[in-house]
Amino acid sequence: MSVKTATAASAFRAGDHIVYPAHGVGRVTGIEKQKVAGLDLEVFVIQFDQDKMTLRVPTAKARSCGMRPLASAQVVSDAMKTLTGRARIKRTMWSRRAQEYEAKINSGDLVSIAEVVRDLHRGGDQPEQSYSERQLYESALDRMARELAAVEKINRDQAIAKLTHSLQMKKQAA
Repeated sequence: MSVKTATAASAFRAGDHIVYPAHGVGRVTGIEKQKVAGLDLEVFVIQFDQDKMTLRVPTAKARSCGMRPLASAQVVSDAMKTLTGRARIKRTMWSRRAQEYEAKINSGDLVSIAEVVRDLHRGGDQPEQSYSERQLYESALDRMARELAAVEKINRDQAIAKLTHSLQMKKQAA
């Protein structure tokens, strides 16, 4: 086993919650050895309960594909602060903005996801969102809520309530 593989394998252990950029929060259920195309491969087995999905990621590729531990308390604090900031909506075509929002959501970066939630959040006095705006908003809110729930050891509904409260505080401050 190479030094690089040993380092990657020791970075995550069974039971650890991780963030995989394209799927959000998952839990490492184990590390297995598999034979793929004649090569012995060590993989993290990651369970995503919300999607009822299991993913196997080679331990040597975990970092390069963006897999990371849950956000630190400081990053969560920065993300919550981002929610209370002023929405920054560019005056570009919606299709271009939608691509940028999707990229931010799939980056796995909690602060970038918070920017999407902040920018797409609509208060009761604002016009209704289009279907695609609502889909992106709900995707970002869900991704953020799942990580917040895992970090703070609360359930997803409590995390959404906390995020919604922060978004409403923004409106009151304005």
